[in-house]
Amino acid sequence: MKSIGFYLPRLTGGGAERTLLRLAAGFAAEGWTPHLVVDQAQGELLTEVHAAGLPFSSLDAPRTLAALPRLTRWLRQQQPTALLSAITHNNLIAVWAGGWARVATRIILSEHTQLSAQAATHRHWQYRVLPTLCARTYPHAAARVAVSEGVAADLATYAHLDRRSITVIPNPVVTPDFPLRAAAPCSHPWLNDGGGPVVVAAGRLEPVKDFATLMRAIAILHQRRPVRLLILGEGASRDELLALRAQLGLTAAVDLPGFQPDPLPFFARAAVVAVSSLYEGFGLTLVEAMACGAPVVSTDCPSGPAEILAGGHYGRLTPVGDAAALSAALAQTLDQPLPAAQLRCRAQDYTLAAITRCYLNLLEPE
Repeated sequence: MKSIGFYLPRLTGGGAERTLLRLAAGFAAEGWTPHLVVDQAQGELLTEVHAAGLPFSSLDAPRTLAALPRLTRWLRQQQPTALLSAITHNNLIAVWAGGWARVATRIILSEHTQLSAQAATHRHWQYRVLPTLCARTYPHAAARVAVSEGVAADLATYAHLDRRSITVIPNPVVTPDFPLRAAAPCSHPWLNDGGGPVVVAAGRLEPVKDFATLMRAIAILHQRRPVRLLILGEGASRDELLALRAQLGLTAAVDLPGFQPDPLPFFARAAVVAVSSLYEGFGLTLVEAMACGAPVVSTDCPSGPAEILAGGHYGRLTPVGDAAALSAALAQTLDQPLPAAQLRCRAQDYTLAAITRCYLNLLEPE
């Protein structure tokens, strides 16, 4: 039986982590044996992994570089048919470990973000050497995957790679259990009280998600209509966002209920789902929301949202960091939402079965 490893730093609730967990289920459905391997057994998704019974190994590496000899040993012991990694630092470790292990395992790298934008917002020395490391290392992988055309173009420029050597495969989002999950009860009172419309956003509470601009957009909109905002997630910016909420006088209109294991019940009951990011590799939230039939609004950030929304056909796009434009787009969407059936139809382009088949084509070319 063919086997595949999925390699991550840890199991936080980010898009890359959720994507690889879904792919593990997709490969299992195709008769492969999946195995998850992480640098550290930490993160919000750890409970989900244990509940699913997914074969799981922790390298117990205190830092990413320390994982290199440990992943090498793991590859020699397990010798999977393929290893799919995500997150740039781990991609490098995966290729190096594959070379050290001298096994037949095919190393597949996946990039989920705009590396140039990420490097511009991180001043640590590691990000100054990453382009050179990627340029020298990535060509030795069996395949390189980008989750959007924009990420592929950025990776090619950032790491001086031939764009033709990068395969674009979107994230798998829609799974067979989506209708059941979306219909599950939602405990937040705002989504059950029959009050004013609720805008929902979700993601790490970090500057890249720019929830501050979204909050300012809600403040503008709130002057004209009784709208409320829920921001799902946790992160380092929580205190700053709470302070901004108080400053804008939105304590009764904005709530940050923390990390939610499944945001679908929130999306299914939202009047609008909003993305305010400075940059995105893909835009997982947009597809999840559309699969629930929820109207969406997003900043036209590099690079996934415009591709998912087909340049604005499936949801309004606004300039990055423009609270007034975002407020206007939210108002227009509240007044004239697209039909739920149209949004659900678009989301079907991102089913787990279809995306798993794309990865299988990399591993089992006809």
